[in-house]
Amino acid sequence: MQKTLILLGLFIVAVGALWPWLSRLPFGRLPGDIHIEREHFDFYFPLTSSILLSLLLTLIFWWWRR
Repeated sequence: MQKTLILLGLFIVAVGALWPWLSRLPFGRLPGDIHIEREHFDFYFPLTSSILLSLLLTLIFWWWRR
């Protein structure tokens, strides 16, 4: 459990340090992400980005358990 928490903390620090470059990636603006704009209403659901993130995390955890 300690190893997992330390790795998670290091990952969060790394993402925070790399955020200026990571924010330029197209995640959240991919084809298939739902964005509806109306007057006084804005709805956003990152469907494609969520699926890609889920696949990426699944592969990472699968690789880590091997």
